[in-house]
Amino acid sequence: MKLRLGTGMRLQWEAAQSAYVMLYPEGMIRLNEPAGHILSRCDGRTVDALITDLEAMFPDAELADDVIAFLDEADAKGWLRTEGEDHG
Repeated sequence: MKLRLGTGMRLQWEAAQSAYVMLYPEGMIRLNEPAGHILSRCDGRTVDALITDLEAMFPDAELADDVIAFLDEADAKGWLRTEGEDHG
């Protein structure tokens, strides 16, 4: 399964806020650093590839459970869409 931002969602870096923001038709959400790192990788990567990339950036952290929990929450909010079969 490949992850992409939801329809109508756009992620961008806001230098003035030193943070990623999620833009959508109704407004904007300022994201914390972990959310920005995760959502910036929802570019067609699989969940496994996304986690592998983050674990390479933060080798001392066990991130898989937290990343999956965040992805589930983001999906429930409509921030994400999935493509393809659910093969990781």
